[in-house]
Amino acid sequence: MAQAGVRELELLSSYIGDWRGEGALVGGDQPEPFRCRLSVAQGNLLKINYTGRCSLVNATLSISGTIAYNDDAGRYEAAMSSNAGYTGLAIGRQSGGRISFDLREQQKDRAGGDVRIGARILLVDDRITVDFEVEFNNSGDVLTASVPFDR
Repeated sequence: MAQAGVRELELLSSYIGDWRGEGALVGGDQPEPFRCRLSVAQGNLLKINYTGRCSLVNATLSISGTIAYNDDAGRYEAAMSSNAGYTGLAIGRQSGGRISFDLREQQKDRAGGDVRIGARILLVDDRITVDFEVEFNNSGDVLTASVPFDR
């Protein structure tokens, strides 16, 4: 069984390095540039750690987390937290060389309204894409950004 984890760790380890990406935050009055840096490093056991920073016109989003292979459960797992108070956990869905994680959380905005926050991490063909989504339940407004990363 130990051999299975080695193969999965090799796949995760192939993403170690420094990444940059940019997209646009869409859904507000007008699209805003959304630029990100992501650093992926070897963690302990069957795990990689990541830290990132995304810049908007008037804000900075910091994220950090881990992506691991749980050998006992036979699956990939991801965790993410941010300076915006968001934390999420997800089970990875694997299809061929593609692994995707959907991290979602319900929170309250400053006025006490419900907000759904989500991030999707996609690892495929030595590329990383992170999709962000914030939905304000009271107004129905949705802000999204898709950021493809390159080394």
